[in-house]
Amino acid sequence: MTLPLNIRLAGKDDAVALTELFHTMFAHYWGADAPSRPDVARHISCDVLPSGCEIVIAEREGQAIGLATFAVLYPGPGLGGQLTMKDLFVLDHARDAGVGRALLTHLARIAVERGCLRLDWTGETSNPRALAYYDALGATRVTEKVYFRVDGDALKDWAERDASKS
Repeated sequence: MTLPLNIRLAGKDDAVALTELFHTMFAHYWGADAPSRPDVARHISCDVLPSGCEIVIAEREGQAIGLATFAVLYPGPGLGGQLTMKDLFVLDHARDAGVGRALLTHLARIAVERGCLRLDWTGETSNPRALAYYDALGATRVTEKVYFRVDGDALKDWAERDASKS
C-alpha cells in the first residue's frame, strides 16, 4: 500500500524542509562541491523564498520528499503565460513511486489554472535517466530551440560592457 502524497505550494514556513531538499539535491548533482547546509539555509531564506520563484513540495506522512521549482513567464503563446519548471527533484528513497509524475501533474494543474498554454522545462543531456523519464511520461522534446548560457567571468564581462558600443 502506498501512503498518501500531499503536494502543495511551499512558503516561508517550509524553509527548514526546503533547506534539506535543496542541500540533498546539490549533493546529488555536485557531490563534494555542494554548498554547506548553513549556506543553503541562508540561500533559501535570503535568495530563493523572496525571489518570486515558486516551489511545490511533495510530502508523505508530513516529511518532504520532493520538490519542483517554477515560474510563470510572459509573454507566452497567445495571451497566456508559460509555466517553466527549473528543477524537479525527489529523494532517492522516494524515487520510482510516482512522486515526480505527481509533481509534474500538479504543475500542469497550476499552469491551466493560471491561463498558461504551455509547461516547459529543460533536461541535461548528461542525465539520460531524467531524459528517459520525461520521454516515458509523454513529454515532447523540443528540438527547434537552442539553449544559451553566459556564466562565470563571461557573465561579469557582459555586465560591464558599454551597451552603447554593441
